[in-house]
Formats: sequence, C-alpha cells, structure tokens
Amino acid sequence: MADRSIGTPEQLRDPNYTPPLAKAVPLGIQHVLAMFVSNVTPAIIVCGAAGFGFGSNSPDFPEMIYMIQMSMFFAGIATLFQTVGIGPVGARLPIVQGTSFAFIPIMIPLVAGQGVEAMSVLMGGVLVGGLFHAVLGLFIGKVRFALPPLVTGLVVMMIGLALVKVGIQYAAGGVPAIGTPEYGSLQNWTVAGTVIVATLGLKFFARGMLSVSAVLLGLLAGYAVAWAFGMVSFAAVGRAAIVALPDPFHFGIEFSVAAIIGFCLMAFVSAVETVGDVSGITKGGAGREATDREIEGATYADGFGTAISGVFGALPNTSFSQNVGLIAMTGVMSRHVVTIGAVFLILCGLVPKVGAVISTVPIEVLGGGVIVMFGMVVAAGISMLSDVHWNRRNMVIFAIALSLGLGLQLEPQALQYLPETVKVLATSGILPAALIAIVLNLLLPKDLAAEATEEVSGGLAGHGGGSMPGK
Repeated sequence: MADRSIGTPEQLRDPNYTPPLAKAVPLGIQHVLAMFVSNVTPAIIVCGAAGFGFGSNSPDFPEMIYMIQMSMFFAGIATLFQTVGIGPVGARLPIVQGTSFAFIPIMIPLVAGQGVEAMSVLMGGVLVGGLFHAVLGLFIGKVRFALPPLVTGLVVMMIGLALVKVGIQYAAGGVPAIGTPEYGSLQNWTVAGTVIVATLGLKFFARGMLSVSAVLLGLLAGYAVAWAFGMVSFAAVGRAAIVALPDPFHFGIEFSVAAIIGFCLMAFVSAVETVGDVSGITKGGAGREATDREIEGATYADGFGTAISGVFGALPNTSFSQNVGLIAMTGVMSRHVVTIGAVFLILCGLVPKVGAVISTVPIEVLGGGVIVMFGMVVAAGISMLSDVHWNRRNMVIFAIALSLGLGLQLEPQALQYLPETVKVLATSGILPAALIAIVLNLLLPKDLAAEATEEVSGGLAGHGGGSMPGK
C-alpha cells in the first residue's frame, strides 16, 4: 500500500508528480537495489563464457571490471531515455532499464572460449540489434498478434532453461574450475546454499524492502560465509581507478552475420516484453491502459539505449519486470523517482572501484543467486503459459517447438555439418523454438483448436476448455 505522506492518491498515480526529496531519494535507490544484481550478472556470465577476467591476477581482469562498470552506467542512461525522454524516444513513465538476461543464450555461443577478442563481434551485434529494436517502435503494436502467450511464454521459459546450467556450474565452482578437485566441493555448495536459503527466507518471511531486495541480501549473506572461508580477495579494489569515463569502441567493433541475426531476432522478443512491462506499469500504478505513444516511445528507448551501449562496450538493455512489481507495491507512479535511481546508477558506473568490489564476489556466491534468478525466469514463462488455451493445436505447437529448441541446445553436435553461422543460431535453443512456435501458430488452422486434447495429453488438459488441472 502506498504511503499517503508521499502525496495524495491522485498525485501518486501521476507520472509527472515529484514526491518530496526526502521520500523520492530512498524510493529511487530502492529501484536500483531491486535490479542491481540482475543488471551486472550478465556481464560476469559473458566474461566467464569467453574465458577472461576471473582472478585479480588475470591480465584481462580490468576488461571485466570495465564491462561491469558500463552495465551500470548505460542502464542509467537507458533509464533516463525512458523517464525523461528525448523527442519521440522514451515512454515518460517510471521504467527501469537494465542489462537483459534474454540475450545471454545468444551471446554465449558467439564468445565461448574466445577471450576478450570476441567482444568486438558481440558489440557489432549489440549495435545493429539495438538499431533494429528501435525501428520496431514504428510498428510493434501491429505485430503483437504473432506473439500470443503460447509463444512469449515458451520463449521466456526457454531463456531460463538455457541458463540454469550456468547457475549450477557457478555454484559448484565456476566454468573455469570444471575438472579441478575443488569443483563441486562441500565448501562451494555451502556458500551457494547459504545464498539460496537466505534469499528464500527473506522473500517469503520478510516484508517491504527486505523482501524486494531478497536476492541482493542473500548474496551478501553468502558473501559473508565465503569471506569466513577465506574465499574473498580485495587485492583488485586498491588497484582500481577512482573515476573512469566510458571509452568509445573499447572492445572494437566487428559485424558478424550470426551475431546480427541473433541480436535482431531476440530484439523482437525483447520488444514484446517491454510492451508487457509498459502495460503492467500503467495498469498497476495508474489503473489505465498504456497509450500507443507510450508503447512506441518505450520501444525506441529500448533500442537506442542498447545501440549506445554497444558503442561503449556494454550489453543490451531492456525494461526490468521486477521494478514493475515494485511500482505496484509502493503505489508511487512518479517517473522522477526512477530518474533519481538512474542518476545513482550512472554515478556508480563512473567509479571503477564499485565494479572492482562487485568482482570480489566469489563465483560460488553468484551461482547461488543466479540459480534463484534463472529459476524465476523459467517460472515466469510457465506463468505466462497458464494463460494459454491448452487444446490439441496449441499442445502440438508447444511440444514441437520445445523438443527441437531444447534438444538442439543440449546436443549442438547434431548440427555439426551446418555452416557455422546457422549452427550458432540454431543451437542457442531459443531462436529455433521461437521461430517454430511463431510459424506454426500462424499457419496451423484455427479450427484444430476446437478439437479434443485427451489423445495427446492423457486427459490432463481436458478441464474446462483447456485450463490447467485443478483450477
């Protein structure tokens, strides 16, 4: 419930209202805390997949620090695009932007084991994908019909399924540690388990900000245990600069067909997610539907925020759904509150020591956190799928898309004779699953939807027009 001391009910529902500064600043920082871990985690995962940056003695360690730093800085810049706006860019709503998990399954095959040199290909994909994302703002409303909950729920679930392996590897000791005696040790799992238990305890038994920041506080609990075990080193913090500015084309830029196609296709999915977030904010915070202008502006901001990130060595940005829920919880619709949070992110991004402190978090601690986060991504997809009318037609579409998408991801060598570009895209799992679901949903006749489902489901979906059992 909203704090009425912040403003009247009418003011709290107005995006242009500015609460008293003493209230607005804590509310803005609260938005940052809710998204902070999710925002910097993709940079760490991508660096780990590429095989650089881990360990303060690594020659490429400063490159990981830079990417963490830019994740914060450009999340703040992209958020300002949404809250303040520039011309048609921005929804002028309290939308928090951050580095997107959705692109990780696309990025990992592009950089796997190739070191910091592979970042140039990634940045080319981020730049072109961001510009394509911005163009989608011209007609995003007209193509939403092609992405019903059957497709979007499947895609979100596939994103989570593609990442859960990373969470387990990190909890056990990290991808570089696979095959070492310490990998999977009781100490590693004790640290990761502390994060999971603390996160769940706070999420379900605490209230207010303690519940909202459960993942962050869970990581701090795991960090304390890791420190007690002697797993934390602050050597890199002292060497990090106090202030550093973004560096254009820091990793260089290279345009790869596989990267461009992958980022553009995922931009389409991300754009639809943003439409959902904008609608969620206006419904939860203002009790109304989002306007076409707000949806278009939000899509433009997503795209341009991502494109600029690519120029300076950061990863794709998108709207953060957890902050949509935070607005519904606080009842404060002010975009200026989120602007304060954006400024805080930008300031953090200018201080490499902040990135250096984040880099001291042991991989096992991060593993415990991402197990929870990636599991929640899968759960979010399943929640979206609960809105699907589970008739035979939709079950067949889902079954084929899931089987091929997940199967190719689990067994990439099945496509070893395909050209490298096609292989990278197909073995991501997400893209083939999404394309199959979209195409089948558009082509299969709708009259199949009226037919019974028992022959393919064993009767489990034959409840009240295809609703989930027990509902």
